[in-house]
Amino acid sequence: MSKPDSPSLAARARELATTARRTIALVFATSRGLTVAFLAMTLVSGTLPAAMAWVGKQIVDGVVQAYLTDLSEHREAVLVWVGVELVLVLLLTALERARWLADSLLRAQLGQDVNERIIAKALEMSLADFEDAELYDAMVKARQGASDRPISVALGLFDFGRHTIALVAYSILLGSLSPWALLLVVLAAIPSFVVDTKYSEQTFRLFTWRAPEARKQSYLEAVLTRAEGVKEVKLFGLGPLFLARYRALHDAHYDEDRDRTLKQGLKAYLVGLLGTLAFYGTYAWVVLRTARGELSFGDMAMFVLVFQSAQKSIAGVLGDVRGFYEDLLYVTALFDLLDRTPSEVAVGDAKRGPAPDDGLRFEGVTFRYPGAEEPVLDGVTLHLPPGHKLALVGENGAGKTTLIKLMTGLYAPSAGRILLDGLPLPAWDRDALRARIGVIFQDFVRYQLLAGENVGVGDVASIDDEARWRAAAEKGLAHDVLTALPDGYHTQLGKWFADGKELSGGQWQKVALSRAFMREGADILVLDEPTASLDARAETKIFERFRALAEDRMAILISHRFSTVRMADTIAVLEGGNIVEHGSHEELLALGGRYATLFHMQARGYR
Repeated sequence: MSKPDSPSLAARARELATTARRTIALVFATSRGLTVAFLAMTLVSGTLPAAMAWVGKQIVDGVVQAYLTDLSEHREAVLVWVGVELVLVLLLTALERARWLADSLLRAQLGQDVNERIIAKALEMSLADFEDAELYDAMVKARQGASDRPISVALGLFDFGRHTIALVAYSILLGSLSPWALLLVVLAAIPSFVVDTKYSEQTFRLFTWRAPEARKQSYLEAVLTRAEGVKEVKLFGLGPLFLARYRALHDAHYDEDRDRTLKQGLKAYLVGLLGTLAFYGTYAWVVLRTARGELSFGDMAMFVLVFQSAQKSIAGVLGDVRGFYEDLLYVTALFDLLDRTPSEVAVGDAKRGPAPDDGLRFEGVTFRYPGAEEPVLDGVTLHLPPGHKLALVGENGAGKTTLIKLMTGLYAPSAGRILLDGLPLPAWDRDALRARIGVIFQDFVRYQLLAGENVGVGDVASIDDEARWRAAAEKGLAHDVLTALPDGYHTQLGKWFADGKELSGGQWQKVALSRAFMREGADILVLDEPTASLDARAETKIFERFRALAEDRMAILISHRFSTVRMADTIAVLEGGNIVEHGSHEELLALGGRYATLFHMQARGYR
C-alpha cells in the first residue's frame, strides 16, 4: 500500500490547531458545568505540590531549630507547619478524587455524544456512500478511540496547564537555590520528548495506512464469531482458513511493530538516563553545599523534593504536549468523517405532483456505480400507470434491484430522469416520497426486536401499534407464525438476546412481507424476490392476496418464478442494463424471444 506524502509543517500545525479548537468546543458542548469544574480543580491542584514542598522545608528547618534551641515555641511552630501540610494534603487528595469523578462523568457523556454523532453522520450518508470502501475506512479510523480521544485532548490541555503552573512554582523555589538547576531539568527532558513524539506520529501513520487491513480483520472475526456464519463455517470447514487469514493480517505487521517498539524503548531508556544523571549530579552538588553550611537542611530536603518534582512536571508538560499531539492526530480522523459531505440524492419539498394520473415514469435512465466502466442500467424507459402491475424479469445482475433503488431515491441516476405524478424525484420531499412506497428487498433485515416490532418497522410512525401489526401480519401470512410463538407478538426474535426465538427462512420472509402492508398509505408496492424462501402453496396465497390488496395501487414485482410473473399486467425483460422485451405474458410468449425461452425452460423443469 502506498503511503501518502506528509503535509507541510505549517499546514499540519494549522490543521491541529483547528482540531484542538473544535475538540474543546465539543467537550464544552457536552457538559459545560463539568468542564469548567474540572478546569478549576486542575489549576488549583497544580499549585499545591509546590506549596507542600515549601511547607516541608519549613518543617525540616523548624525541627533543626527546635533541636538546637530546645524551646517549646519552636516545637509548637513545627506542629503548626505539620498541620498546614496535612490540610494541603487533604485538599490535594479531595481535588484529585473530584477530578477523577469529573473525568469519569465527562468521559462517559462525551463518549456517548461522539458515538451518536458518528451514527448520525452514518444516517446522513446515501446508499452509494456505504458501497464505497473509503467510507468504511473512515468509519474505522473515526471509531477507533472515539470515546476516549476527544476527552483526552481536553483533559490533556488541562493537565498541561496544571503541570505548567506546578513547574512555575517549582522554578521559583529552585531559582532561590540555583538557576542552573532549573535549566538542567529542562535540557534533560527534551531528548525524551523528541523520541516519544517521533514514534507517536509513526504509530498514527501506521494506524491510518492499515485501516483496510483492520476492516478485513473485523470482517473475519465477525464471520467466525457471529451466528449468521457459523453453519457454513462449520460445514465447509472454513474455520482454520479464516483464522489463518486473520492471523496473517496480524503477522504481516508484527515484525515492523516489534522493531519499532524495541527501538523506541531503547532510545527512551538511553535519553532517560540523562535525567537520572542530571538529578544525581545536582544532588551531589547540593549535598556538598549543605555540608559546607551554605544551605540549610530544609533547603537540601526541599531541593531533593522540588528537583525530582520539577523533573516530573517538565516531563509532564512535554508528555502532555506529546499526548495532546497524538490524541489530536486521532481526533482529526473523527472530524474528517463528521465533515464528510454525503453524496445524498437531491431532495425538494414537494408533497404532490401536478399529474396524479400519470403514475411512475423512467425516461432514458442510466446508472453507473462510482469507478465502474460499464453502466448497470443504460437508457431505461418505462411507464407504470396508477393501478398497473409490472414484473421485472432478468438474470442476476441485470439491474432489476438497482432500478428499484433508483425509484425509491436511494440512488440518483447518472443520466435521464424518474418522475412520479409528473414531478421529477429530486423535487419531492424525501419523507413524502418514501411514504408513498412499500418495498421489501430480497436481502431484508432480520431485526433482533420483538416479533410485532419486526412487522411494525414497515411504518416507523406506527411501530408500537399492535392492531396494525396484526392487520399487516394477516395480509402477509405471518399472523399464524407469530401467534404460535411463546409470547406471541411480544416474543423476542433472534439469538442476540436472552430467550430469543429464531424463525425459519420462510417464516422470516412472511414477516418481511408483512412490513410492506404496514404502509397503508403507500400506493406503490415493490416486492423484490418476495417468495424465494416460501413453498409453492404459500407463494400462491401470497400473490393472490397481493393482487387483491394492490388492486388500485401501482406494483412492481421482481421474481425468477414465471408462475407468479404472469400475474402482472405487463412484463419487462432486463438484459445487460437494457429493456429488451416489454409486454403482457401472452404477448411475450407469442413474440418467441428471451422471455419465451426462459419461460419454457422453467416450465420443462416442472414436467
